[in-house]
Parts: sequence; C-alpha cells; structure tokens
Amino acid sequence: MTVTIARTLDDACAALADRPDAVVLAGGTDLMVEVNRGLRRMDDVVALDRVAELRGWDRDGDELRLGAATTCAELAGDELAPLVPALAQAARTVGSPQIRNAATIGGNLATASPAGDTLPVLAALDAVVEVRSVHGTRDVPIDGFVTGVKSNALAPGELIAAVRVPILDGPQEFLKVGTRNAMVISVASLALVVDRAGRNVRVALGSVAPVPVRAVEAEVLASDRIDWDAGAAPGPVVVDRFAGLVADAARPIDDHRGTAAYRRHAVEVLARRALRRAFTAGSGVAA
Repeated sequence: MTVTIARTLDDACAALADRPDAVVLAGGTDLMVEVNRGLRRMDDVVALDRVAELRGWDRDGDELRLGAATTCAELAGDELAPLVPALAQAARTVGSPQIRNAATIGGNLATASPAGDTLPVLAALDAVVEVRSVHGTRDVPIDGFVTGVKSNALAPGELIAAVRVPILDGPQEFLKVGTRNAMVISVASLALVVDRAGRNVRVALGSVAPVPVRAVEAEVLASDRIDWDAGAAPGPVVVDRFAGLVADAARPIDDHRGTAAYRRHAVEVLARRALRRAFTAGSGVAA
C-alpha cells in the first residue's frame, strides 16, 4: 500500500492529479468501517490530516466558511454552535466522543450516505461546497453535490476544501429517529431553519431518499402562514398540513432499520415538532 501524507493543499491536489484513483483519508470514520468489512481496498492513500489549510473556520459577514477537516466536535463546540445551531445539533448525534473528534464535515459530505447527519442541515442552509484540484477551485451547490447513494460530484483528482453556509437570524432545529437514543445511524432525520430576514422556513430530510430532500411545498406553506411580525407559529391546522407536506416529500424505502411507512410517519412527527419548537417564545439565534 502506498501512502502519501500531504502537508499542504497543493501537495494533496498534486498527489491526486498523479493518482486520481487514490483513496482520500481524512477522519476515516466511514472509510475504516468499509475496510474492516472487506468492502474497500486501500492500495493507494492520500492522507489529509496534516493539511492545516483544511482545518479551521472563518466568518465573513453573514457567511461562514468551514474547512473540510472541521470535526464534528468542533461543529458542536461553543464557538460555532451559536452561529449554526442545527449543524451543532446534528454533529452532537454523530457517534461517540472519540468519533466526533475524528469525523469531519468534508468526510460526511464525500461519503454522501443518505443517513449522513450533517447533510439535511447543509441542504436546508443551501450550502456551497468548495472543490479543489490542480486546476483550481470550483463551487458546487449542495443540491448538485450529493448525486445519489454514496455518490458525489467530485471528479477524479478533486477533493473538498471547504463548505460555506449562511449565518441566519432565526431558530434552527435538527431532529432524528434511530433504533436507540445515542450513537446510532438515522432511520429518519429532519433539519428546519428559519430566516427571519428573508421571512422563510427551510426544511430538509435525511434517510428518506437517496439524497437529502427539500420539502418545498411545506416550506412555502409555513413561510406564507407564519406571523413574522409577532414571531408566532401558525395554528394547529396549518402545522398539521405542514407536517403532511413534509411527509409527502419523502421517498423512503424498506430496509433493515425501518419500513418506508415508518420513515414517512417519523418525518411527519419530526416536522410538526420542529416547527412548534422553532417558534416557541424566546427561540432564536445570535447573529
């Protein structure tokens, strides 16, 4: 096995240009599961854990740039959590503390699992993925980056450099259902973010389709029926209709973790709960 330990982003891109089929290793939390199960060979590896340019985050006005090597522990930390609460909530549900200290946002994106916990949040935030190669940098909207089950838009020789998300003035929620309370793969998940300035609600679902799904009709209904001046949630009839539209947006399957019917019911319950929580008196996010 050949291992290249990249020290700079240019080194990593050059190594991938020479060997575009090499396995990119960041936190390794998803990759090593496949290796241990005999599902993935590692004949050629480019390791990114010593590339300082991929770590850390920056704020530019109302936009946050997260380096691809930002860990789930950092996403859930005291500095980032007030800026992107739903992303922090999702990060806290990822595995054990040891896993959260290794798992990266770039790895979660690149794996592109339907059950990836950060993906519904990134979809709801309309995140932009910065992709880097020896040819330069290109931006890929999140809805074009995850293309299928464990499939993404990276071309040979490319890697994820960063993810950009807006910092919104409004409450955010991430909820998920699993077979137990902690350290579990999602059976269904939901992210809801509120943009007070834009007077809109955004909702995205995970584990109920091959890719993260936006519940567009539900978003329009909620955005139109919320009393934005008072910050009050709509009445129970509208909340129920909103939850039903969220469930209608799901495209679930039956598998060993749950049936399609259960997943559809679960996201309906999560949608109702998230909308009510988001407009509880005093909810909000410091921008």
